[in-house]
Amino acid sequence: MRKSKFLISIIIPTFNSENTIDNCLDSVVNQNFKDFEVVIIDGLSTDATIDKVNEFSNKIENLKVVSENDKGIYDAMNKGIKFSSGEWLYFMGSDDSFYNPNVLNHISKLDELKNNDVIYGNVTSPVFNGTYDGEFDYAKIENRNICHQSIFLNKSVFKKIGLFSLKYPILSDWHHNIKWFFSNQVSHQYVDIIIANYGDSGISSTQEDLEFQKDKYHLLFKFGLKRLTYSKLIHYLNNILDDSSNKINEYYFKFIRFILRQLRRNKIYLYKGNAI
Repeated sequence: MRKSKFLISIIIPTFNSENTIDNCLDSVVNQNFKDFEVVIIDGLSTDATIDKVNEFSNKIENLKVVSENDKGIYDAMNKGIKFSSGEWLYFMGSDDSFYNPNVLNHISKLDELKNNDVIYGNVTSPVFNGTYDGEFDYAKIENRNICHQSIFLNKSVFKKIGLFSLKYPILSDWHHNIKWFFSNQVSHQYVDIIIANYGDSGISSTQEDLEFQKDKYHLLFKFGLKRLTYSKLIHYLNNILDDSSNKINEYYFKFIRFILRQLRRNKIYLYKGNAI
């Protein structure tokens, strides 16, 4: 027997989204699968966002609306997790929309949903000149993020690896994706389905996250330590050492690089099957 009230919780952070929220919620209403709830987390919008959301209360049977001050989009997404009742969580931007009315029905019938903690597919947008971005591997996630609009996460994932970090105001989802992608506690599977039309008005499309860019190779090294090959780990360490902001840790990282080389020379493996 399923413990969750709904199969899917659709979590939508909003802030002054009056120009896009209608299209977003229309795509939700038009889904031919109905075992879901919608959780709106609004950051005290000063426009007509909440009025427009409330107009959907008769169209969306299970609609929750929370409007209060927050610390940005990832704080709102974390609140959405708290208020959600679904077994699977899907995070949607207020300027996004589902690709077609059959998306949730298709996802709900996948065998992969029963055997994994994370399912991800594709999005489409003029920003990407079409469909983005296929199946990811360890090398690909170094340079490209998996759009959160293409991901369905079992709620248990957040108990295993934590919530979205507020340290990274724009790319915390990339940080979170790296954590589950490399985790041996979280199983994931790519499915060749277009999930959403990706909006281009979000903060990630217009601003940079310098804090994440500074930490990216640290994160890839830290979470990929037991997954990556020797050459890839050395590649990350070299990038860390090349960053002038990390010179305070220079001897520490050089020591790690020395240990890795010694392990390889003596054919000692970090874990069974790792090609150091």
